[in-house]
Amino acid sequence: MITSVIKRHPAVAAWNRLVRIYQRIDHLSEVHFRSVGLNSAWFDVLARVGAQEGLTQNQLASSLLVTKGNVSQLVTKLVAEDLIERRAEGRSQRLFLTDRGRGIAGQAVPRQEVLLAESLQALSPAEQTELLRLLRKWEKR
Repeated sequence: MITSVIKRHPAVAAWNRLVRIYQRIDHLSEVHFRSVGLNSAWFDVLARVGAQEGLTQNQLASSLLVTKGNVSQLVTKLVAEDLIERRAEGRSQRLFLTDRGRGIAGQAVPRQEVLLAESLQALSPAEQTELLRLLRKWEKR
């Protein structure tokens, strides 16, 4: 029996490993989000608006790195679900959590933070800091 080992460039191996880790965490996150009636996009909006109530839709779009059209559709759905509300302020529409949205975000955000922290437990705090430094360096490129 002949086995061959493909020697990959370290960048490719690192990328593949990062994708596998992301997929695993994404799956666990989706299960968590569904348990509180959300999906990942809805969670992202609730978490961002909850962290900085009064954002405009443009500010939200910039922070989520999606188009204004996508945010508009998301916001419309979340308003219909009574999770966020739009408040007119001059020519801007500012976004705020409703009581229902605040309650769901209050459950979902801390649980997601625990899930992410647990996923990194294999690394020491110093290694987690180093990982963050390296990812920021990579992101700037």
